[in-house]
Amino acid sequence: MIGKLNHVGVATPSIETSVALYRDLLGVTAIGTPFDLPAQGVKVCFVDLPNAQIELIEPLGEDSPIHGFLARNPKGGQHHVCFEVEDIIAARDSLRAKGATILGTGEPRIGAHGTPIIFVHPKDMGGMLVELMEPVKETH
Repeated sequence: MIGKLNHVGVATPSIETSVALYRDLLGVTAIGTPFDLPAQGVKVCFVDLPNAQIELIEPLGEDSPIHGFLARNPKGGQHHVCFEVEDIIAARDSLRAKGATILGTGEPRIGAHGTPIIFVHPKDMGGMLVELMEPVKETH
């Protein structure tokens, strides 16, 4: 069911500060432009690596779900890992059948990559929040 690692989500109080860290300290040059994702209450910026991405996530507005994470981790930190799945509905149904909790309503929503995503509760994933995404299928 699980595919390749797509990205690691990193919550940050400041995307600007985090971008500087990846650029100046680690030498990353492939850094996207930050953009707002109001439906999820976050601002996002992707840092491209040779084998995956880092998704920098900053709170957007007072209702952002990232505020709680940053209250416990004021400097930020790893928020989630995201794996690709071929069929998001099949993955969701399989996980539910095995007793895993899908956050929210369980219905996929559109994530920062513009593709369907779901989140699996950390209690069912060894303490780690896991995002599953169905990547855009390429047509030839």
